[in-house]
Amino acid sequence: MSGHSKWHSIKHKKGAADQARGKLFAVLIRQVEVAARAGGGDPDTNATLRTMVQKARDNSVPVDTIQRAIRRGTGEEEGVVYESVNYEGYAPNGVAVYVQCLTDNRNRTGAEVKNLFSKNGGSFAEPGAVAWQFERKGVVLVARPVIDEDDLLLLAADAGAEDITDLGDEWQVTTPATELHHVRTAIEAAGIPVKSSDLTMIPSTTVNLDDESSAKQVLRLVDALEDHDDVEAVYANFDIPDAVIAALSS
Repeated sequence: MSGHSKWHSIKHKKGAADQARGKLFAVLIRQVEVAARAGGGDPDTNATLRTMVQKARDNSVPVDTIQRAIRRGTGEEEGVVYESVNYEGYAPNGVAVYVQCLTDNRNRTGAEVKNLFSKNGGSFAEPGAVAWQFERKGVVLVARPVIDEDDLLLLAADAGAEDITDLGDEWQVTTPATELHHVRTAIEAAGIPVKSSDLTMIPSTTVNLDDESSAKQVLRLVDALEDHDDVEAVYANFDIPDAVIAALSS
């Protein structure tokens, strides 16, 4: 598991829960709208929408709120039109950063994201400069006490999963992006509850940040980006040792 994923997990568990939850709901609703607009409002024929609806349900977004978002996406109800746009850049210490946004004004969002990079010691980059360092994957999280590693590995591999990682209190099952729904369905069909599933970007290489000063510089930029209202997700290829993460999160 990359240091970015470890830090995000700790931040999510500790952080300003109400504020984080409010932004998460807004992002999830936008994701549903954009997916419905791009591929239609039927989750059975729109794999991206199916994933986003499941993600929203995993995070307790009410069903009627999800349905209204789908209708706005398909044009059955009026609403602000959001589009997906990605930005790329570098954090201090040469860490690659890939930012996914959902916005109703790409010029405003682009200028604000660029400003966050420059204010926090990073540099904005042209499209394609960073994206090649990441690969789109599916991730399923399963509570660890429910099943042991060997049984989960066998079940998940048969369904098309690529890897399993021990995150302490849960297992992370990594899948090809196209197999996410199939793997989750197979795990649930075996009677194993799934905590969440999502599409993510996994770095092919990582930059080791083995001291608190370097880690703080990078995390300051990542946190600033994640706090922006239009930012859907931030991916970065840093790896921070557990001891440094523990010191930073204490």
